[in-house]
Amino acid sequence: MAEITIRKRPRTEAVVTQRKFFKKTAKGKVIKVLRERYLRDDVACGIHSCGLCAHTAQVLLPSSGSLEHASFKNGHFVLPDTNVFLSQMDLMESPLFSPPMILLQTVMEEVRHRSLPLYNRLKGLVKADDKKIWVFYNEYRSETAVIREEGESPNDRNDRGIRKATAWYNSHISLSRPSVRGQSHPSLPTVVLLTDDVANRQKGESEGLACVSVRKYIEGMKQAGQLSDLLAAPGSAGIEPTQAASVRQALYPEYPPMATLLAGIKSGHLHQGHFNANQYNYLEGNVSVSAFEKPILLIGRGHMNRAVQGDVVAVEVFDEKDWKAPADEVVDQEATLKNDDAEDSEEEGGDDEALAERKVLQTELTKQPASSKEPTGRVVGIIKRNWRSYVCHIDSTSLTSTNATSLSQQTVFATPVSRLLPRIRLRTRQAPALIGQKILVTIDRWERTSRYPEGHFVRALGKVQSKEAEQESLLLEFDVPYRPFGKAILDCLPPEGDSWVVPPKSSADLHWRDREDLRDLIICSIDPPGCQDIDDALHARRLPNGNIEAGVHIADVSHFVLPDTPMDHEAAARGTTVYLVDKRIDMLPALLGTNLCSLRPHVERLAFSVIWELSPGAEIVNVRFTKSVIASKFAFTYEEAQIRKDDPKLSDELTESIRLLNDLGRKLKAGRMAAGALNLASPEVKIHLDSSESSDPVDVEQKELRETNSLVEEFMLLANISVAGKIQETFPQTAVLRRHLPPPRANFEKLQDILKKRKGMGLDVSSSGALAASLDECVDPSEPAFNTLVRIMATRCMLSAEYFCSGSVARDTFGHYGLASPIYTHFTSPIRRYADVLAHRQLAAAIGYTPLHASLHSKSHVERVLEVVNKRHRMAQMASRASVEFYVGLALKARSEKETVIEEAFVIRTFRNGLGVFVSRLGLEGLVTFKREIQFDADNYTITIPSDGGDVAVSVFDKVRVRVDVEQDKNTQRGRVVMSLSQPVDSRGM
Repeated sequence: MAEITIRKRPRTEAVVTQRKFFKKTAKGKVIKVLRERYLRDDVACGIHSCGLCAHTAQVLLPSSGSLEHASFKNGHFVLPDTNVFLSQMDLMESPLFSPPMILLQTVMEEVRHRSLPLYNRLKGLVKADDKKIWVFYNEYRSETAVIREEGESPNDRNDRGIRKATAWYNSHISLSRPSVRGQSHPSLPTVVLLTDDVANRQKGESEGLACVSVRKYIEGMKQAGQLSDLLAAPGSAGIEPTQAASVRQALYPEYPPMATLLAGIKSGHLHQGHFNANQYNYLEGNVSVSAFEKPILLIGRGHMNRAVQGDVVAVEVFDEKDWKAPADEVVDQEATLKNDDAEDSEEEGGDDEALAERKVLQTELTKQPASSKEPTGRVVGIIKRNWRSYVCHIDSTSLTSTNATSLSQQTVFATPVSRLLPRIRLRTRQAPALIGQKILVTIDRWERTSRYPEGHFVRALGKVQSKEAEQESLLLEFDVPYRPFGKAILDCLPPEGDSWVVPPKSSADLHWRDREDLRDLIICSIDPPGCQDIDDALHARRLPNGNIEAGVHIADVSHFVLPDTPMDHEAAARGTTVYLVDKRIDMLPALLGTNLCSLRPHVERLAFSVIWELSPGAEIVNVRFTKSVIASKFAFTYEEAQIRKDDPKLSDELTESIRLLNDLGRKLKAGRMAAGALNLASPEVKIHLDSSESSDPVDVEQKELRETNSLVEEFMLLANISVAGKIQETFPQTAVLRRHLPPPRANFEKLQDILKKRKGMGLDVSSSGALAASLDECVDPSEPAFNTLVRIMATRCMLSAEYFCSGSVARDTFGHYGLASPIYTHFTSPIRRYADVLAHRQLAAAIGYTPLHASLHSKSHVERVLEVVNKRHRMAQMASRASVEFYVGLALKARSEKETVIEEAFVIRTFRNGLGVFVSRLGLEGLVTFKREIQFDADNYTITIPSDGGDVAVSVFDKVRVRVDVEQDKNTQRGRVVMSLSQPVDSRGM
């Protein structure tokens, strides 16, 4: 028998190999955590041809490092500290910046702790093919591991660890290349500590290390001019000091420390919420908080205090006597600040622009009726910034030199595409070359002494109004991930590729395990024209007992997308497929979305089926869920299915199935409406393209909805409701559900007042059923489109539906207000929605088909995933709408070149200096503004326009005719639809 020796580690070593820290639990209890570290002396350095390390990795750093820097003739490697990645990630990601880099474990862990989005970008950087980065696990190498000393802060401990690792690398390189007797000592590459932390750099230099700031390092590179534009604006607190800002006049109040803000929120003195800018008036914003029904109104730059759209802020609410009313005037930033200078816009607060802003605010305050006052306050501090890269263009009027060959650094304004964002000041040497280009800009800081935030140039996207640049800018504007699927993701696909088929039926084959064979059922799909990702199909047939069997069959995406794989992680990050007018950004690789998971006709496919037995009155007798194999018999468009259903000459099984489904669908809808479901409306238009190749729009028309649209919708709703009940019953703490909260009554106050004063109609919002009934009564016999208009306006008063984890909210908040359903989820579109993939996994576990993955037993994990999915879902909707607006603009531009475009429109809003109108045929909302003084009756939502034929009154809900032109938008640089009144009065020149 072999002899076993047990060796105990000496107690004296424990302090080196143990890590101790304290953490607070969810219940607020502080606990001490001890983690064992096993220190080794064989953690490789990553440098090619190192004789002291045993390398197994294929990617190694070149033995001489980089020889291209002017300051390091013998070659060098860069070793950045944490702050470099936190503040200069755009530079690190640039293809122009590619020196061999050593990334320490300490740095990675600190970046992860400080910013998860930046940590994810850092992980992507490590995997990038055009970078040479070696991750060195310094915390596990015996010579580089450090422990926190008495009284030392975690940050100081990490800085010391980074310096120690830099010193070890330089020593290690020297030991690995000993001098040979009789030969001169070989020239050795240097490991350079890259840091903008002045204190860390000074300590490193005193220890004999080569230390350099990022800016100094960039100056020695060949592309110094272009790379310097990527540098983030210098910050404060130990990071590369700048000119003293204290001599400038403060324009904004100072932010208190975070601890003060959090204490204020906890005590109720302050309130937390998301900052929302006003698209009509840049001097106004609001913050929705739980303590008030109406959002907190913020008036003026000072009270918005440097908040940017989407920031989580802490607000203080003023006493009720100081509350104000929202402005009823359109205030455009471009017009008010057209003479502002990018160079000196931070110097003083008493200039012409500041005076102009104060004049606008003063004018508004004197005209406000006391009855319309709302909770008013100010932003005290920022809890969490929502800054990212923004699509902008350079304001040509802010250039001091337009010489195309000039390389002098200029301070210019970058105007974001979104009107909800302020102009950004940036310093660049490329300003003349960037005129007329869409560019990407990141905000770095916003000092209290500067009217505008400061940022840096990231990259150019292309020429404005070119389709490629516009499409990419639209995706970036709404933060839509659009990178190609990487190798690791594509490796998750079936190796057979396009030739994959469902194998022949066999009890031994895993594909057929516990699956029902439904290939003989008369199943069909009904979708929009040109649909390639067909993820649902239906069937219906009569049963011998007089009841009806109806089934919804959904693509079995979860069979191919397994949990915790690269493809699963990518789908979770994308959240949803994004549909633009002329392209689709898929959530899953095309092999799955448009082929193996698409329920094409006459092809066997794996499905997840929900099958009901329904009474002739569409009452559910029972429901079952099963994995299945189906073979769809036909793929209809909505129009084709409608024609087939209505053709009296046809009586085959497929046609009868459609008629049966349609009859049941009508009864299901009637049942929902009786229960209080809302029949809302949104402006939807169809863009006609010249051809699939050119993607030039030629016309716009409203989408036509047929009976078959409703048929499909009703059965998808029924499937979603049935699945929601099943997964919530089985997994009450982690079921992936979707809810639509009842809107606050205050949201409808303005619409109720308009309807009462303009039409003498009431709107009962006491329940969804009461609202549905009163919407049905909002009818104007002389104007059939009026009811649709009111439904569109009512829809805008609603809250957005959201995904949630069942264990995270109270049971009485599960309901879906719009559908009048007590529980709901999304199950029917797993090809294009990640939430549906999760519901599939939970349903498969609920019916005992497969165990549930551990991640879906974790409430915190489900919450994190659904937070991302909700954000992606909102952004995808906005991107789709923006794409439609862009193409409507192109179509109208083409029309306006041939003829004057005049369309009928409804007035939906009145301002002191304009009208908001809605053109239903184009699905477009527009603004008609007046430069001349007009009379404004805020109480009756009416303006009176002076004209040669006498004064003309125009009110909300009036039908007018508008002239539609297309001009270049100052913000987006795209063609912008501009409207002016044609009737009852011509407003051109007014």
